[in-house]
Amino acid sequence: MNADKRREMFLRLRESNPAPTTELTYQSPFELLIAVILSAQATDVSVNKATKPLFAKANTPAAIYKLGEEKLKSYIKTIGLFNTKAANVIKTCKLLIDEHNGQVPEDRAALEKLPGVGRKTANVILNTAFGHPTIAVDTHIYRVSNRTRLAPGKNVKQVEEKLLKVVPEEFKMDAHHWLILHGRYICVARKPRCGACAIEDLCEFKDKTDIG
Repeated sequence: MNADKRREMFLRLRESNPAPTTELTYQSPFELLIAVILSAQATDVSVNKATKPLFAKANTPAAIYKLGEEKLKSYIKTIGLFNTKAANVIKTCKLLIDEHNGQVPEDRAALEKLPGVGRKTANVILNTAFGHPTIAVDTHIYRVSNRTRLAPGKNVKQVEEKLLKVVPEEFKMDAHHWLILHGRYICVARKPRCGACAIEDLCEFKDKTDIG
């Protein structure tokens, strides 16, 4: 895929959604951090249902740490892998209290030291909470990047590096959100909805469908 095609692709994605953002509900960098940790292998809808009562009760590292692991589980038990996630959230809260004065660090290395936080989660926090032009590659973005040939790669790190190289600067801030939403609702895993796709003529996927 050449540079002109890539630019046109993002122009169209921006035209259809000028102000994209995460579908996770949050009011602070800390709430976003917890929501993203909980969202691993879970839907944003299920996370939002769990975090609404949780954040109403406790929405700071100190407050969630005070809840304790067992009480936290009662709020997030409807989310997959809730046992592991509860343990990670409590450990993360303790680290934030002990090492960061209860604040979410605006630093990749510090973020990746938090339990339950990998490169993808760190990128989401840096981008969405702090306005860094990072691109977090999840399964949706990995699929869209390879299927369209926008930024093909054999693993998520390769795709991330390629995207950072080929996405025009003016689109980098929002690229993560456009691509994840496109993968979630249009360029879906089993049969992409090519008939409803705004960038279908730019996409280099060979087995296109007429599904709208």
